[in-house]
Amino acid sequence: MVNASKRYGEITALEHADLQIEDKEYVCIIGPSGCGKTTLIKCVAGIIEPSEGEIYINNKLMKNVPIQDRGVGYVFQEIALFPHMNVYENVSYGPTVKGWGVSRIRSLVEEMLTMMALRERIYDRPDVLSEGAQQKAAIARALVSGSLLLLLDEPLGSLDAKVRTMLRHELKRMVKDLNLTAIHVTHDQEEAMAIADRIVVMKAGRIVETGTPLELYLRPKRLFTMNFVGEANFILGEVVKRMNRHTKVRKNATVFYSSEKVDFEEKKVVAAIRPEFVHMEKPVKGKESWSGRIESMVFMGSTIRYEVRTEDGELIAVKCPFVSDVYGWNVGSHVNLELPPDAVLLYPYPEAGLEKEISIE
Repeated sequence: MVNASKRYGEITALEHADLQIEDKEYVCIIGPSGCGKTTLIKCVAGIIEPSEGEIYINNKLMKNVPIQDRGVGYVFQEIALFPHMNVYENVSYGPTVKGWGVSRIRSLVEEMLTMMALRERIYDRPDVLSEGAQQKAAIARALVSGSLLLLLDEPLGSLDAKVRTMLRHELKRMVKDLNLTAIHVTHDQEEAMAIADRIVVMKAGRIVETGTPLELYLRPKRLFTMNFVGEANFILGEVVKRMNRHTKVRKNATVFYSSEKVDFEEKKVVAAIRPEFVHMEKPVKGKESWSGRIESMVFMGSTIRYEVRTEDGELIAVKCPFVSDVYGWNVGSHVNLELPPDAVLLYPYPEAGLEKEISIE
């Protein structure tokens, strides 16, 4: 995809998108609702034509190439099975209308249904299948077309959490086993982090950043990504000293350090740190740290999420493993916070302001 844009009158749904996806790569596209995720893959599929820019599949320009000739399989969020057809008839529909031989169709469909664990439901119609089984059938139908590029538009969005978690790993395994390339649009960040080789983050029709799940979680280049992918604390501060191994930052009377070497012209910075990287401990006399009081705590299964109001008014989120809650902290407890330098990321203060920069609008 090269400089692709899609406009509807004065509304820009996709703006100057450049994206290259490697063969056999599993890419997830995430972003707020209305950011252009579905528009992007519909341009790839040929469902809509971009207003400008070019789409290439296998190094071939797709301008004016119809959907059926692009060699893509498309799976919608809405489970679009034919209600009057059984599982076998639904899955074999594409090869049948293309005029493939009966024996070839049967062999391919049976292999796919076995892979999907649907062989025992082969004669069932969609209305007697669970949502998970219906979506498996829809995915199988896309796969038997022989396409090497699979486009998935929120394919698991209508499923309950447990089925969605199970099916996303099966989907990733099948794509890899069949040597396919996949573009998977999802609103579920956890889903993208779990299955993607690479993630594309979008905002307001533009691609903000791309990277592996680890890169986008641990070292995002943009404040928007830091805020959108997972949770983060943002602290407005000022660089007071650049040292060999650390950068010294001041927030009111509190000083903390970052391992990042910065060359920002302005001293005003935004320091960001994930809640699980903040260390919380009992107050110790004579030890330099950020002190505060716990305002709230929420049990989240394997972790407990605390909100600590510091003495200078900052609200810091902290996540601790449940098994480590040995101090018996409660709302009202006084604690000390430490920010490990390796976990503190620094960004220049955005011209439009922090709230505007991290907003999903």
